[in-house]
Amino acid sequence: MLVFFRLWARLWQVGILCLSLSVNAQTPSLHLPPVQLALIEGMSGPFANTGEAVLRNLVWAVERVNARGGVATQEGKRRLVLNRYDSKGQSEEALTSLRSAIDSGAQFVLQGNSSANAAVLMDAIQKHNEREPQKRVLFLNYAAVDPALTQEKCNFWHFRFDAHADMRMVALMQVLKQDSKLKSVYLIGQDYSFGQSVLREAKLQLEKLRPDIQIAGDELHPMGRVKDFLPYAAKIKASGAQAVITGNWGNDLSFLVKAAKDVGYEGKFYTFYGNALGAPAAMGDAGVGKVLAVAEWMPNVPGAESAKFYQSFKQRFAKPSEDYLHLRMQLMVEALAQSIEKAGQTEPLAVALQLENLEVSMAGQRGKMRAMDHQFQQPMVVAMMAKQGGPDVPFDVEGSGYGFKVIRQFKAKELELPSVCKMNRPHF
Repeated sequence: MLVFFRLWARLWQVGILCLSLSVNAQTPSLHLPPVQLALIEGMSGPFANTGEAVLRNLVWAVERVNARGGVATQEGKRRLVLNRYDSKGQSEEALTSLRSAIDSGAQFVLQGNSSANAAVLMDAIQKHNEREPQKRVLFLNYAAVDPALTQEKCNFWHFRFDAHADMRMVALMQVLKQDSKLKSVYLIGQDYSFGQSVLREAKLQLEKLRPDIQIAGDELHPMGRVKDFLPYAAKIKASGAQAVITGNWGNDLSFLVKAAKDVGYEGKFYTFYGNALGAPAAMGDAGVGKVLAVAEWMPNVPGAESAKFYQSFKQRFAKPSEDYLHLRMQLMVEALAQSIEKAGQTEPLAVALQLENLEVSMAGQRGKMRAMDHQFQQPMVVAMMAKQGGPDVPFDVEGSGYGFKVIRQFKAKELELPSVCKMNRPHF
């Protein structure tokens, strides 16, 4: 009996120890340094509002990972820390920020607003990783959508979580081609790599899908420097174009659509980013039934899981002006966390090898990283601006009273495009 009692006591002690280890495993180890994420973005200047929207999204994503104890590594649980660096939207400032971030111990660099800045960062990161393999970093791109970044300029250390411009254009054009009354369009964009690629792809797809449509205008303007778009809007109206196709974002879009309203332009806007950051409020009733936008997700995507997800974000950021939620950014941080845990470490090469084949899901959205070019493949939606109300538009944009009704949903396979990427992989 005494032997039995001692054995039972021993098993009980082991059980308590196992329970203690299980509980401790859920708590970040206090002696372990946090995993540093460096956000390099324009937090001042003409596109500061887009930078602030990104920051809110990434803060929320990091908070959710840390709320469950951080990321599990072989050494223990580690918190994520997001440090922001203001590039002012300039490439030189972005490079200076990159050096500061690496010197401070960052292993993961996050950027997206401006494909020009992304290209500069990609090149600098590749050279740095070759020069100092003991201090490698990964580049996670959430919004720089120049196709070249995962095509001819593809880079092992770069992962893009947004659909590139050609993929977005395919989705928009599938909607546009159904408009049999549309006979003329005006192409306008920002004069840099992304804006140029949007207009180039628009011409190619129009010729392929709707050769009967006339291009009434084809124009590029300085990026982030135009304060008065009235002259551009007047030309659009005078051209007789029934619709505008643009990849403009930030104030370059909201100023353009406001000017179009002011001159009385009544045509449609096929946009990449017309669903927030002031554009709906600028258009008002004039945009209802006329402004279309394409994205990986929008608040009015059908489904209770999606609605709950959006409402959680609204609870965290209560101001109406703070409701621009990007699901792809949430998926990006979740994919990073899962890749670190699969690798059991934060060393960028080990994480990259897990990340390049990872499939991740959230709020009813599922996406997969494509290993051949590090281009994320995910569903997309096209939506039309409408007045808030009813089952199709329960949520508005930025307290404007206008939201976006989903009119077409695309599976990831429908928008998956071939790649010419010839990636130089590191030697193991």
